[in-house]
Amino acid sequence: MGRDVPAMAFTRDDRRRYRDKIRRSLDVLAQMLRESGFELHRPRAGLEIELNLVDSRGEPAMKNNEVLAAIAEPGWGTELGRFNVEMNIQPQGLYRDGSLRLEETILRRLERAQERAETVGGHLVLVGILPTLRESDVCEATLSSNPRYQLLNEQIFAARGEDLHIVIEGVERLDTYADSITPEAACTSLQCHLQVSPSAFADHWNAAQAIAGPQVAVAANSPFLFGRELWRETRINLFEQATDTRSEELKAQGVRPRVWFGERWITSVFDLFEENVRYFPALLPVCDEEDPREVLDRGGVPELGELTLHNGTIYRWNRPVYAVVDGTPHLRVENRVLPAGPSVADITANAAFFYGLMRVLPTAERPVWTRMSFAAAEENFRNAAKYGLDARLYWPDLGEVPAAELICRRLLPLAEQGLELCGVGASYRDRLLGIIEQRCLTSRNGATWQVETARALGGDYEALREMTLRYIERMRANEPVHLWDR
Repeated sequence: MGRDVPAMAFTRDDRRRYRDKIRRSLDVLAQMLRESGFELHRPRAGLEIELNLVDSRGEPAMKNNEVLAAIAEPGWGTELGRFNVEMNIQPQGLYRDGSLRLEETILRRLERAQERAETVGGHLVLVGILPTLRESDVCEATLSSNPRYQLLNEQIFAARGEDLHIVIEGVERLDTYADSITPEAACTSLQCHLQVSPSAFADHWNAAQAIAGPQVAVAANSPFLFGRELWRETRINLFEQATDTRSEELKAQGVRPRVWFGERWITSVFDLFEENVRYFPALLPVCDEEDPREVLDRGGVPELGELTLHNGTIYRWNRPVYAVVDGTPHLRVENRVLPAGPSVADITANAAFFYGLMRVLPTAERPVWTRMSFAAAEENFRNAAKYGLDARLYWPDLGEVPAAELICRRLLPLAEQGLELCGVGASYRDRLLGIIEQRCLTSRNGATWQVETARALGGDYEALREMTLRYIERMRANEPVHLWDR
């Protein structure tokens, strides 16, 4: 939820007015989709990259305000925890040298930010979950000072009526309680945005859901939480539990979670916004002054503030985004399944794999989502998060196969074709997709490197701390993780 909201208390009348306003906004969106008017230019891609802050010992540094003041550049902002920051990469074309420029942009901005962060004792880390994070680091006192996070925390716990119970069964077992949503701040991700037309949105969203499992398997980078080895991409399970507004009784009744894979393939982007309104009560019922019907009737473009704010508090792994830029509305698929890191080269490879697949899968003659069940796509996602490259995943015509085999045999050739159609040069697409291929062939991604290194160092907290320092050193060298030694 990137929008700033003031600290405030909500009344029953606020919630009634918000419900009326959001339903009006939904009607307006339906009309806009029928009448078009959306930006229909060639697809553009943008990234959000969340980072952790550590001190010289590799332990969490609660310094996001100081670090952001030192960086002092647009495109950087707070995240949920005081040990997080976020970097936004402006959307750009996917064609020709776009992927090259993307990597160069991230590297340049990250290096400049790191130099400035060091002046206040902070170091930036690209990793799904910081290995040195302890339970004492995630409490209400370590929430970012931005009022929106405190307000969101209050509303989630008001809806729950009880502490969060976090249970993760992995290589080891975690069973703990939390009295704030700050454990969510442990989850730092790479979010890939893809702008598409309204008519093509459903096909792109369905395709993104279908490849979520393979994406997570090859990019897993979050094996540790609070000193325990859990899932290969523990971030998935943790994020779902750390923002859950449901009590045990509501779960038993089948109430849907706010962090949601979904439950069906869609036929329109409207399906997703309509589900949001139908299934999820408002956490932040803040009403704007805008009357969306009045704005549309006079030929303007409504911001649909209530609808977008509500959408920002429902954490789909592939989320629809409506936005207005320079007076023109557009739609984006926000792909949220990937962890941050390990290196910028790895991040760019993960993005290229996603964007390449999204260039060809949505326009296939027999789309993949017409040949596999939605439940199979979700099971792939869960298995990939738990087992990483050791997962077995289902794919039409192949059946259930090892994740690495699926990626190398079926998906990499499709991603290669997609990047070629985008005009990405052969040498550069070979480099990026070669990183994905080598992870599969060596069975090494960020998660496996972390586990192997921590175990070799003794497996205790000091081992995690030493491993984190080695991780940072290799991250800064921008070598892809399959080439890292211990």
